[in-house]
Amino acid sequence: MFRTRVTALAAATALLLTACGTTESTTEPTPAGSAAGGPVTVTDSRGKEVKLDNPATKVVALEWGEAEMLVSLGVMPVGVADPKGYATWVTAAGLDAGVKDVGTRGEPSVDSIVALQPDLVVMEDGRGANLVTQLENYVPVVVTKGSDAADNLGRMRADLNMIAQAVGKTAEAEKLLADFDAAIAEGKQKIANAGAAGKPFAIADGWKEGSTVSIRMFGQGALVSQIGIQLGLTNAWQGKTDEEWGLGQTDVEGLTGLKSPDLHFFYNASDGTDVFADGLADNAIWKSLPFVQQGNLHRMPDGIWTFGGPLSGKQYLDQLVNTFAV
Repeated sequence: MFRTRVTALAAATALLLTACGTTESTTEPTPAGSAAGGPVTVTDSRGKEVKLDNPATKVVALEWGEAEMLVSLGVMPVGVADPKGYATWVTAAGLDAGVKDVGTRGEPSVDSIVALQPDLVVMEDGRGANLVTQLENYVPVVVTKGSDAADNLGRMRADLNMIAQAVGKTAEAEKLLADFDAAIAEGKQKIANAGAAGKPFAIADGWKEGSTVSIRMFGQGALVSQIGIQLGLTNAWQGKTDEEWGLGQTDVEGLTGLKSPDLHFFYNASDGTDVFADGLADNAIWKSLPFVQQGNLHRMPDGIWTFGGPLSGKQYLDQLVNTFAV
């Protein structure tokens, strides 16, 4: 589940924030060749030119956000890291039953990937230079940025467009983004018409170890938070977050700053472990929070991936609009 990101961050910061990263500007793909066929060249997040004789059709994805983007573009990956986990956390773009498991997201199997004889591997930055080097001995690799709290919506667009260029699906990417933009505009208008513009929200997930509940907050730069902000809402979480994912960590006491009676608190528990409803049911501080007392606590439908592409983003968007524009 999401603990892969939590573990990575714990090693990177004494503040227990998830993820670690960079604030470098997102690299746009370099158009070359024809979307219909023939040579293609893209410049990935490393600034490296990746050249393909033809748009890739046999693709392995080592992160769920990129796997979702491929499926939404009409390219079913031949292999995905942890497809079982994907099925739990990502419902926006389902995988075919024949998609092969190539290991975990944290430790994919080079042997399993190479055995599929793909013509492209798509992976996120930060998964390790050694893995990239090993894979590039056998297959071209495109590295996406994956996240950038300075502009996560712009980063998502750039990653999608880069993948689309590599697989010859630029028209499909254009339509996906146009539909997403239209949904944002329509949702923003609905929220404004309901008199909810500027209303506060917070988004979180959490986990429990023993009797301790840890809460991961999605700050201003997190992808799903930026969607809410684009809708005209206000992210109420002002705590410290990391520069790549826009995520921060707190405990129940840390939520006492969320004082507005109008605040709606959204959370994800797709793996079935609901630490908010179950782990905090008897916690006096939790029960005293205004959004709990007002009934403004919302468990999101299972399988809406918080680090996905336009289709997962639209699922989050719909939940926010359905809550505030009533």
